[in-house]
This record gives sequence, C-alpha cells and structure tokens, in this order.
Amino acid sequence: MAANMLTADKSKLELFMSFINSQPSYLSPTGRFQRSLNLPSMYLHPSNASLCISAIIPRAGSCRAVVKDSSSSVSVEKVSKMSTEHSHEFELSSLTALSPLDGRYWGKVKDLAPYMSEYGLIYFRVLVEVKWLLKLSQLDEVKEVPSFSDEGQSFLQGLIDGFTVNDALEVKRIEKVTNHDVKAVEYFLKQKCQSHPEVAKVLEFFHFACTSEDINNLAHGLMLKEALNAVIFPLMDQLIKGICDIAKANAHIPMLSRTHGQPASPTTLGKEMAIFAFRLSKERREVSQVQIMGKFAGAVGNYNAHMVAYPNINWPQIAKEFVESLGLSFNPYVTQIEPHDYMSKLFHAIMEYNNILIDFDRDIWGYISLGYFKQITKAGEIGSSTMPHKVNPIDFENSEGNLGMANAGLSHLSEKLPISRWQRDLTDSTVLRNMGVVLGYSLLAYRSTLQGIAKLQVNEASLFKDLNDSWEVLAEPIQTVMRRYNIPEPYEKLKELTRGRAVTRESIREFIEGLDLPTKAKNDLLKLTPHTYIGAAVELAAGVADVAADLVNGAKI
Repeated sequence: MAANMLTADKSKLELFMSFINSQPSYLSPTGRFQRSLNLPSMYLHPSNASLCISAIIPRAGSCRAVVKDSSSSVSVEKVSKMSTEHSHEFELSSLTALSPLDGRYWGKVKDLAPYMSEYGLIYFRVLVEVKWLLKLSQLDEVKEVPSFSDEGQSFLQGLIDGFTVNDALEVKRIEKVTNHDVKAVEYFLKQKCQSHPEVAKVLEFFHFACTSEDINNLAHGLMLKEALNAVIFPLMDQLIKGICDIAKANAHIPMLSRTHGQPASPTTLGKEMAIFAFRLSKERREVSQVQIMGKFAGAVGNYNAHMVAYPNINWPQIAKEFVESLGLSFNPYVTQIEPHDYMSKLFHAIMEYNNILIDFDRDIWGYISLGYFKQITKAGEIGSSTMPHKVNPIDFENSEGNLGMANAGLSHLSEKLPISRWQRDLTDSTVLRNMGVVLGYSLLAYRSTLQGIAKLQVNEASLFKDLNDSWEVLAEPIQTVMRRYNIPEPYEKLKELTRGRAVTRESIREFIEGLDLPTKAKNDLLKLTPHTYIGAAVELAAGVADVAADLVNGAKI
C-alpha cells in the first residue's frame, strides 16, 4: 500500500519529501521530520501504529452516512456499501484517525511525533545498529571489522543524519516480508550499504550478537530521553513559571480560604498559587532525576554468543561503554530485556506531576465558579450552543480530562512493564508502543492549562466581598490571644459567639472590647480584619519563584 501511495501524486510527494535535505545531529530526528510542518498538517500525519501519508493523495467523492427519515436509524447497508466503495477515504487523516491525538488534537501534540511515532522508533533503531557497527570497528580484537576510513565513517553517520520518512517506509515494506520489525531494519541497512565498497565487506556485522531487545531497549530509552528533554520538560517548566507569575503578581491579594468548602482563615491568592508552583517543581525534579537505563547483553543477558565468537573480549565492559556512549545508564543485570524498572519509576513520577496539575485545574475551576477569576473572552468563541452568556472554564476541564487519560495509561505502563515471564515474554512490546500516547495526552493537557492561565483575570471585588462577609474567621486569632493571656475558656466563648450565627464587624468589635486584655493586645485585635489576617502569606508567595527555580534549574534527564 505504501508503495502505491508514493506514486499517487509525484509533485505533492516531492514537496512532502523536500524537508530531508538538512543534516541534524544524530540524536535528533526533528530536523528531517519537522521540516514538513510548513505543509498543511494533514500532509504529515504519522501515528504510533503506522506511517501513512495518504492525505497527499487526491480524494474523489465524499464520505457521508445516509439517514432514511427523521424517525429511522442510519442505514447499515448503505454505510457498509459506502465503506466498501470509498475505503480509500479512510486512510489515516485528521478526520479518520481513531485516536484524537492523531486527529482533532494533532496540531497540539505533533512536536512529539519525531520521537514517539513509528518513524521515531525506526530512526533510533537505525541509530543503534549503525553505532554498534562503528563500535565494533574500534575493537582491535574484532579484526574482521577494520577501522573505517573517514569517508566510511561519514557514510555510516549519513545513514543516521539523512534518515527520512521515505527510508522508514522502505523499512516498513521490508517488514511486510519479514514480519519482524527489527530484522527489517537490519536488512534495510544492508541494502543501503551494498554499494559502499568498505562497508559492504562487513555487512554481516550489522546486528552482530544482538537480540532484538538490545536494539529496542536502547531505542526506547533514546525516544523517551529526547522527547522529555525537547518537548515535555519545556512545557512542564512553562506551567511552573506561569503559576509562579500568578503567585508573585497576587502575593498581596487577600482571599478567603475554604476548608471542607466552608469559610476558613484567610490567605492570599498568590500564596495558594505558590503551593502548586512548589509542588510541581518538586515533582518535575523527580522526573528529571530518573536514570534511563540500557542493556546490550544478548539473548538472555549473559553475552553467550559474544563470548563464543570472541572469548577474549571483555564484553560486559564493551556493552557498558556502548550504552553510555548513547547517553544512557548501563544496567549489567538483565534477562533478554532491560527490566523496565526505570520506566515504572519515570511514568509514576510523570503521573504524580499530572495529579498535582489536576488538583490545580480543579481549584482554578472552583475559583472561577466563585467569581475570583474572570476569563478573558475571545471574539467569535461560543460557550454554549443555547446559552449565549456562558464563558466556560473549558481549558481547565479539557486539561483535567486529558490528564485522566494520560494517567490511566501511565498507571498501566508503570504496573505492567516491570513484569515479564522468565527471561522475557512479548507483553511489554505492544504496551511500549503506547508511550507516545501517554505523553501525548500529558502534553495536550499541559497546553490546555497554559491556555487557560493566559485567559485568567483576577476579580478583586469578588475576593473583597467574600472576606467582608466572613468576619467569623477572626474567631481563631481572638481565641488564640485569649489563650496567651490566660483568659478562661477562650475557644468555648468564641464558639458560642460564632458557630452557626451571623457575625459582623460590629459584633466582633463588641466582643473584643469586653475582653480583659492588655491595651496593646486589645488594640491589635481591634485593627484586625479578614483582609489583614493573612499571616506570612505575602512573603511565602513572593519567594516561590526562587524556590521553584532552585528545584528545577532547567534539569534534563
């Protein structure tokens, strides 16, 4: 199918493939992949399941369901006929994608595609295979693979730097024959190198002594590392900064707290935002501190084949050097697979970050409902199809929903991946193909929250009114001062005054005036209002940006 697609519209295909001309660094496929982003988004639409550029092919006719009349259901026969006659119209596009990440939300998550798509996986497999051949050429004991000339090394590096979507499609074509995705990469590289006189002599040293998981686990590790550093961390940091900015700007704005939904001791709006900035910063640091592990020890982790072929080489040391040369941490104790314990820890940490953000989304939703925040409207937008006045907090609702989708997947990945029968089973393989899905839903949520934050406008009048209607919150400081000066039953007296009763400024002042307190203590209490009873909230809010910066400090994984 891919071959037929590639011949369908040569001019558009040439336009689509024009992005491959540059040569970026070997650990970043984005240059080749993202250069297509100047095209309409449907021209480049990979998914985690497959690579498909069918949107380039001109479509004839239209796709529609037929309804008999207002009381009948859709005609199954007509829909089935339509599906058969126009099946080409259901090739992957923004309208036919099963996942909303690859359809409706593609524009918001496409930055992950160079790393977490099928293309990304194939690219990093090619990288590992080529780098391993280059490593073998550096070993004096492996005389069958002499050191490559500068030109030979440049040629091999070019297979990585020049890897294109067209190359990935060729790998998929080979896979249709082999029914084995990693073997297809090996055969692809052998084909590519047949014409090079130097490399052609050592073709059988591609994939030398490797099991597929030697290649896959390193590719998966590189996919995660590059996607997190290039895409996810910057958005996490933008969120933290955005919330820090709200905290600093509103550090002095008093706000009525609510515990159990009821009025409680006042705080400031900025301090409540500072809490989330601090929590997110701590968890962001946890994510970046996870070590991405890699193995390269053969079929069951013992270097069996390696040691039969070259018994005098210290293969564990060579494997360690190779894994670390890719920027990963080496795991010496493995089966056929790297046990994925680090993935479990990593996905749990991302899930915790997401949980904190859900808490933030819900709190902001509540503050909007209370009128503490207004939302800046955008011309042309509609909040309700029937209620014209509505300005809904949809960004925070979308974020919450997508974080739930992300965390469901992250939870399964965390729980499933460390479990594998004996020296391995294949259950991890299909699960790992969903890494891009869980990161995609997380990324989508982060963008939604950022979009929502940008629309927020503090409504100080609403905040002031709530405080002015809640003089009962001064019961706490009054009874605490009474305790200091040994006035009997302070809590009980304030409870009688305030619990379940309407409390006003006047009733509070009358109560204070009747207390047997030192003059200064009494005057200080008389000056106190719900607006000024905020403790150290201002200072806590004002300092959070520095604390968050110290915690994160641009850390990468």
